[in-house]
Amino acid sequence: MDFSHNDKTNALLEKLDAFIAEHIEPIENEVYDFHHKENHHSDWKKWKLHPGTEALKRKAREAGLANLFLPDAELGKGLTTLEYAPMAERMGRFLFAPEIFNCNAPDTGNMEVLYHFGNDAQKAKWLTPLLAGEIRSVFGMTEPDVASSDATNMAATIIEDGDDVVINGKKWWSTGLGHPNAAFTIFMGLSNPENDKHSRHSMVIVPLDTPGITITRMLDAYGDYDAPYGHGEMHFDNVRVSKENLVMGLGKGFAIAQGRLGPGRIHHCMRAIGMAEKSLELALKRGHERVAFGKPIIRLGGNLERVAEARMAIEQARLLTLHAAWKIDNLGVKHAMTEISAIKVVVPNMLQSVVDMALQIHGGAGMCSDFPLARFAAGARALRLADGPDEVHKGMVSRIELRKYQ
Repeated sequence: MDFSHNDKTNALLEKLDAFIAEHIEPIENEVYDFHHKENHHSDWKKWKLHPGTEALKRKAREAGLANLFLPDAELGKGLTTLEYAPMAERMGRFLFAPEIFNCNAPDTGNMEVLYHFGNDAQKAKWLTPLLAGEIRSVFGMTEPDVASSDATNMAATIIEDGDDVVINGKKWWSTGLGHPNAAFTIFMGLSNPENDKHSRHSMVIVPLDTPGITITRMLDAYGDYDAPYGHGEMHFDNVRVSKENLVMGLGKGFAIAQGRLGPGRIHHCMRAIGMAEKSLELALKRGHERVAFGKPIIRLGGNLERVAEARMAIEQARLLTLHAAWKIDNLGVKHAMTEISAIKVVVPNMLQSVVDMALQIHGGAGMCSDFPLARFAAGARALRLADGPDEVHKGMVSRIELRKYQ
């Protein structure tokens, strides 16, 4: 196995780093302040993007730095999962950066669904404007009324009715639902209850302005609404769309989901590693600048050991994630299930620990919006539930291990 960057990756990383240094890092605090002041309320219909967002997106596209996640040489850069991984890490250091490069979740996952499983009409209507950064999308999976850690529990329904399907149910924690450009959801629901449990559900594209959809609220995470993106709750009351909006057909939801979640988990984890690197960097800077009891804070108590532990944990997490990416590229998602599940446990827990250390070194400043640490902390905790809780992924790893001895 070779995780080193090839010439293609190095060239793109050099361009990406230069773009971030010139256009993103200088406005980091300005963007956070804008989002905090303008959007720090639950009325998501009034949320605004930072006024420089669209211009930066155009600059990134002109620089050839858009859609880097997509393994297509024409629509993206044709990068493998392993080649894209360090790009995701760089973007993860700034919470708003993925949108600038059109590499933001859940759009990346939805674009992959449409790219791999959508028909030509679906690609023309929905994938093309997503790739152009003109619209955004959400993914409707988790439900408030069932234990969604078992995805087969999904109870929201997709029922055939002539040339249409009729959708009923509730979804929540739909990331990006509050974004001003959110245009549609890929909705996953129960369509074939008579089938085996992994062939009962379907995915369907549902425009958010379809009659019968009510966006009831945005959910706050640790008191923050994550504006202008948001995590919303949607209710569907006899929502009717054409059967042409079904992705692949009835009963294919779980088959599609497996293809969606493999690379997407690499993206999530590498962005989280970027957050951890940023957190450690901030801790070191603060620790050297602040003096207490006659010494720089970094040299007080056990802070030096904590820095060492953070560095070791980040390196371990990165290597495990790159290993998962390598296996996806070389052996396929089905042969990387242990590693994909493992990183979904290891990386968010590592990030939580590193951010907490950095937050402690910052003292009261780490708790407020002067630094991104409080947002990183909320994101780290959320990641231990997003795409399945720790326990589900540990269960997957243990099942695969047990099979080796049965």
